[in-house]
Amino acid sequence: QVQLVESGGGLVQPGGSLRLSCAASGSIFSSYLMGWYRQAPGKQRELVARIFSGGMINYADSVKGRFTISRDNAKNTVYLQMNSLKPEDTAVYYCNADQSIYGRNYWGQGTQVTVSS
Repeated sequence: QVQLVESGGGLVQPGGSLRLSCAASGSIFSSYLMGWYRQAPGKQRELVARIFSGGMINYADSVKGRFTISRDNAKNTVYLQMNSLKPEDTAVYYCNADQSIYGRNYWGQGTQVTVSS
């Protein structure tokens, strides 16, 4: 079992920055594929960025060049640095831990990010 707790969301003006954190506990963090997803009102949840246990990273096209995902296995934490934020980045952001090969997939409770002037 893995418990995920997100933090760092809030209200920011367009062009601003936020850093989200996701602290994991309860299992071998370093072996999980960690991802950040978001869900805006009336829309489906979508992948923002993910980082594999070996370090490979994928980004959604909409955030490439603006967002950076990273992980600190010693702290069991994954981060999402978000720069040059736009109003369309407004959503609830969720942390995900995936080890599908063993049938394990966990979600955090989500943190609200609002980009508005």
